[in-house]
Amino acid sequence: MRLDLKTEETTLWNWEDLILLSGLKSTDEGSILQLLVARSNAQRQEIRAAYKTLHGKCLIKELQSELTGKFESLIVALLETPTMYDVKCLKNATQGTGTSEKQLIQILASRTCTEIQEINKVYKQEYKKSLEEDVSGDTGGAFRQLLVVLLQASRQQGVQEALVQSDAKPSPQGAGTDDETLIQIMVSRSEIDILDIRAEFRKMYPTSLYKMIKGDTSGDYNKTLLLLCGGDDA
Repeated sequence: MRLDLKTEETTLWNWEDLILLSGLKSTDEGSILQLLVARSNAQRQEIRAAYKTLHGKCLIKELQSELTGKFESLIVALLETPTMYDVKCLKNATQGTGTSEKQLIQILASRTCTEIQEINKVYKQEYKKSLEEDVSGDTGGAFRQLLVVLLQASRQQGVQEALVQSDAKPSPQGAGTDDETLIQIMVSRSEIDILDIRAEFRKMYPTSLYKMIKGDTSGDYNKTLLLLCGGDDA
């Protein structure tokens, strides 16, 4: 196929990539990886769109027909937008016979409010069902409560100085962990506030907030809270 670069509204690197991709076979894994890794995600989306225009086919499906195993999964991940990749991972985590709590934790506890809002929107568009419904149906207890609050994307922006000292005070010793309050603090405060709360907590008590959470909670609920806490101040 001969391309007239002067008449096409695209960049030269797009056409070079498309020509290369058009002739790739499953044995060209190194070339595929080098080509895609060298581009930004935005550029990879342009390549996908241009390939569709040129060939009338989906680039991801074309590559899936040539590749297998973990390498196929890697290439598909590279060609998805970050939001769509998260959405598909979350769907995989909540469907089937078991729930992948680790994947739910890794994604929902590490994304910004804006990113979670976009994930919620795209998930609903893609699957005609809210992510909260799927998460609620496959989890339980305090862990489910924590994930649902994370999905509400209500974390405050900026420092809330008036709340730092009060948030640093735990439940009375021996009374057990107040899960509702702990979730509210860990999810609704900004990352900057969490650092201040950790520092204030360490001044007030002979242990760190991280160690308190680690000792008073368990399971996936524990793992998520520790990730939100961000570190130990021992």
